[in-house]
Amino acid sequence: MSLLRVIGVLLLVPLLDALLLVVVAGYLGLVPTVALVVLTALIGMLLVRAEGRHTLNRIQQKLSRGAIPEDELIDGALLVAAGAFLLTPGLVTDALGFLLVVPPTRYPIRVAVKKFVVTPYVDAKTGGFATGSVYSGGFPDDERRTYDMDDDEYNVDRGSGSEN
Repeated sequence: MSLLRVIGVLLLVPLLDALLLVVVAGYLGLVPTVALVVLTALIGMLLVRAEGRHTLNRIQQKLSRGAIPEDELIDGALLVAAGAFLLTPGLVTDALGFLLVVPPTRYPIRVAVKKFVVTPYVDAKTGGFATGSVYSGGFPDDERRTYDMDDDEYNVDRGSGSEN
């Protein structure tokens, strides 16, 4: 995703939040709308706290077994983002925060983040070594060392200077 698209989305979310708050305030009134925003933030933060403790316990369990807690670390990052969304006043950001905090909706988001963000980043930084996608078939860019032979050919003169 390009930087301009990210900036566009970051500018679009507060605009949608403001428009939705105006529409909801028109139906409910000012005080109930403010109470709704504060209530969703409080409930969301309680959920983030509970899920954060659960995720921290899973990280500790995996580390004690000697396993790498990659899914749990991604969950932790998603919970931090959920907390930021839930603390931002607005109904759209609260909805995004609740999507990230509830485990049934966080799982597909975690899978997508792992597939489209984390794995390509790790591959780019390690040359494919960390994820096992290392090219091991020789030198792929060197066409000079490729010989086209028929099925019955077996003696190839490579210009080494030594002949039998």
